[in-house]
Amino acid sequence: MTAISAQKLQVEVEKTGSVSALLIRPVEARACFVFAHGAGAGMAHPFMETVAQGLSERGVATLRYQFPYMEKAGKRPDPPAVAHAAVRAAVAEATRCCAGLRLIAGGKSFGGRMTSQAQAISPLPGVGGLAFFGFPLHPAGKPSSDRAKHLADIRVPMLFMQGTRDNLAELSLLEPVVKGLGPSAALHRVEGADHSFHVLARSGRNDREVMGEILDAFADWIGAIES
Repeated sequence: MTAISAQKLQVEVEKTGSVSALLIRPVEARACFVFAHGAGAGMAHPFMETVAQGLSERGVATLRYQFPYMEKAGKRPDPPAVAHAAVRAAVAEATRCCAGLRLIAGGKSFGGRMTSQAQAISPLPGVGGLAFFGFPLHPAGKPSSDRAKHLADIRVPMLFMQGTRDNLAELSLLEPVVKGLGPSAALHRVEGADHSFHVLARSGRNDREVMGEILDAFADWIGAIES
């Protein structure tokens, strides 16, 4: 399918100023994903673009946005309070731009964790679910479930899309976390994928096929929580 051009937006973040955002809204969209980037790359990273275009083909709009530090070309991620404010501002902008669409929030790695923290502190208005592309359960080489404690305070459905080779989330730790969250939380294991959803050549699959798998899983999950 032909790629849809993204609409450039500015999102006002409380006490911080504005950040850039990109909206892709297919004509027959049924939901909008408010999509935050990872710690080391912004909203224009090829992974973010691939997800946005792939979801548009599956009837899901996306609003990608920068965290303030990335907008300023900084390397150190924002403090949680600043990141949470950006998440809330982006959700408010998606509510305005995509009125009538079901809202899902989340993101890649750091962006997903900041979104879940914001939701746990105070529910994001209008958001009906959270989706994580590689939830960073712990730093590489330091297995722990401490970063998951806040998830118990979330009352909307959650989808964790996680590679089996992800060194930021050992599945032996993540699986019981997700199970403990109850039936509204789901884990989609991506066999052989790392934290960036890359697979080794010997796996017999390529990154494009893996991306198709996770986007299909995401679209199916949205359909399931809507029913």
